[in-house]
Amino acid sequence: MKAILALEDGSVFHGAGFGAKASACGEVCFNTSMTGYQEILTDPSYKGQIVTMTYPLIGNYGVNNVDVESWRPHVGGFVVREVSPVVSNWRADHSLSDYLEQNNIPGIQGIDTRALTKKLRVRGALNGFISTEGMNEVEAVKRAKEWPGLVGVDYVKEVTHKQAFAWDVKDEQSAAFDLVRGLKVGDARNVRKPLPPAEVPIVAFDFGMKYNILRRLRQHGFKTQVLPAIATAAEALKHKPAGIFLSNGPGDPAALDYIVREVKMLVDHGIPIFGICLGHQILGQALGGKTFKLKFGHRGGNQPVKDMESGRVEITSQNHGFAVESKSLPSDVVVNRINLNDQTVEGLRHRTKPIFCVQYHPEASPGPHDSTPLFAEFREMIHRKA
Repeated sequence: MKAILALEDGSVFHGAGFGAKASACGEVCFNTSMTGYQEILTDPSYKGQIVTMTYPLIGNYGVNNVDVESWRPHVGGFVVREVSPVVSNWRADHSLSDYLEQNNIPGIQGIDTRALTKKLRVRGALNGFISTEGMNEVEAVKRAKEWPGLVGVDYVKEVTHKQAFAWDVKDEQSAAFDLVRGLKVGDARNVRKPLPPAEVPIVAFDFGMKYNILRRLRQHGFKTQVLPAIATAAEALKHKPAGIFLSNGPGDPAALDYIVREVKMLVDHGIPIFGICLGHQILGQALGGKTFKLKFGHRGGNQPVKDMESGRVEITSQNHGFAVESKSLPSDVVVNRINLNDQTVEGLRHRTKPIFCVQYHPEASPGPHDSTPLFAEFREMIHRKA
């Protein structure tokens, strides 16, 4: 199966297709993670994007039914240097190619992903078109140029759960895995560590939330009621939460006025709030700031972030193409974390209200665990407020 990837600047890459026989438009971006392709595929923040993996060999451990980060894959297309012809992992349920085919997502391999990544770093993110349906170069470039892009687009309504739900009421999905050692018996795929009591009620707004965020919240003793993105502040407060969580999600944060309005009401209410990624950008706007589009975004598990108050540096997992503009923030909002690569805003806190947020992913799926303590910080902030 032949495949083509075309960019809006006229560049064309030919390779071998895998996954579904399909075509898709999207913003072409790159992720520098060496592992975690399954979590990347199912991260709702990638809605409307064609993801390029910079690590050359992808697919060697297959795909399983447990490590998904949402209810389905959301990427438009998948670009790799080489798909592993062998799947070798005791937890695997599918090959990568079969998984993409099941979900109607086209993939291309055999192209120079290093050259593509360097182009995106120099030119910035580019709109693209991927096809495994025998599309010619002229038509492929035309489709890439015609795609309107991400700016001003609300993808949140497409990825959020449509109905409210309580997360993991029976404690069957949140406990961390425990490796089977020695003479332990049972299903090795489902041996879990014990969970603490779920004693802190919170409401989480689902803007495209990764499931590992919900798992981490439960592991830190939160009892989480998840509301769809269109829920109002009044609906959230009816649940009498001790705190509010704002999730990650896709698209342009400046297109989400209806969400920013409700979050501003929660800010004025004085309830403790913690935001991640898109939740950080929404909270930044609710606090009076503005957002802007980055040249090529931050995507990968090795982004260095400095805590300006403690001096500590965290290696973080990130996936975003927009950021909060620091100069637009009012004086009662502190920029307390910055990205050491480009000095963009990575964290905010309010000087007098129990509110903080980060641009990166403390649940890190995939990625490092340097930032996991932020969930405990949220819990401690709630206890101080109480």
